[in-house]
Amino acid sequence: MTTTPEIGARSLPLLLLGSESDPASERGVACPGELPPASDPELVERARAAKAALGDQVFVLGHHYQRDEVIQFADVTGDSFKLAREAAARPQAPYVVFCGVHFMAESADILTAGHQQVVLPDLAAGCSMADMATFDQVEECWEVLEDMGIADDVVPVTYMNSSADIKAFVGRHGGVVCTSSNARRALDWAYAKGEAGSGGGGKKVLFLPDQHLGRNTAVLEMGFSLDDCVVYNPHRPDGGLTREQFRDARMLLWRGHCSVHGRFSKASVDDMRARVPGVNILVHPECRHEVVLEADYIGSTEYIIKTLDAAPAGSSWAVGTELNLVRRLANAHPDKNIMFLDKTVCFCSTMNRIDLPHLVWSLESLARGEVVNRIQVDEETAHYAKVALDQMLALP
Repeated sequence: MTTTPEIGARSLPLLLLGSESDPASERGVACPGELPPASDPELVERARAAKAALGDQVFVLGHHYQRDEVIQFADVTGDSFKLAREAAARPQAPYVVFCGVHFMAESADILTAGHQQVVLPDLAAGCSMADMATFDQVEECWEVLEDMGIADDVVPVTYMNSSADIKAFVGRHGGVVCTSSNARRALDWAYAKGEAGSGGGGKKVLFLPDQHLGRNTAVLEMGFSLDDCVVYNPHRPDGGLTREQFRDARMLLWRGHCSVHGRFSKASVDDMRARVPGVNILVHPECRHEVVLEADYIGSTEYIIKTLDAAPAGSSWAVGTELNLVRRLANAHPDKNIMFLDKTVCFCSTMNRIDLPHLVWSLESLARGEVVNRIQVDEETAHYAKVALDQMLALP
């Protein structure tokens, strides 16, 4: 893997296939009443009018993977944790409309002040990765670790892309939350915990819920071997692992993944290199290990954006992340050849549930004094989840 690849000057068109349409009949939560189709000029004007009527009372957050028709109304754009922190930094806004997915809105509710209310325009906007680790499953896993006699050696670390229940579990057990940009620092802290005599742990990490981010960080950044990492499958007795595997492993990876980033393959990289001489492969660390091994650059969503912002004109880039963002970056940099890494379109289906009709409904409801789809985390869960989040903020 190299960090200074040869830059190709050949210009090829952005690969855009298929459609981002999401029929209302497929959504788990529909907007009440009749609303025009997404991007209808009348709908755009209604969104502008409702947001203007609310003024400083509303703060709209937009995740990078949102549709363009939604992101245009965001006061701030960013990744999940940046947006939650931005919400907490605006206590003067009683309403926070989070254009993202459920776990992100939960984090915003945990970090914002008590008088602020967080709204998710469509409650069906979930996250398949977060859903792969339920509270009961993780509790059962911990019981297995206790039965094996190794729970005291384990520090739990959960990715930001997890439910408030999982963050609270980690907080109760002395762990930490991480993002894709600080996963190395979080793991360093976890492994140092036992060495510093700060209450046990430090020999092993239980990494939730994305196995790929955990494996890629441990192997590519920390020098672990693949043999140091084992995958715990919550659908099999004892996670499908032997006592010896539990004993010898340094990293216990939860069997979870991102449905978007998990689609990219080594074949995708090979095909792109064959078709675009000098192309730079830039991928998110949620991609499979075989993909990141072939990539030239690996990093978080914010890293991807900064890398392309700084790239020289005429350079070619194949980007392995969500297509809404890739397309937006290609439009923002017409002097660069920015392409989607795979031939198959890969929008985040749950993120795309937040469309313009749902946003308009949320804003117009707030303008009438009606709070819809409020996200509230119960007090105890919020307390322990914040313990884990605060520990992340305290990382060196």
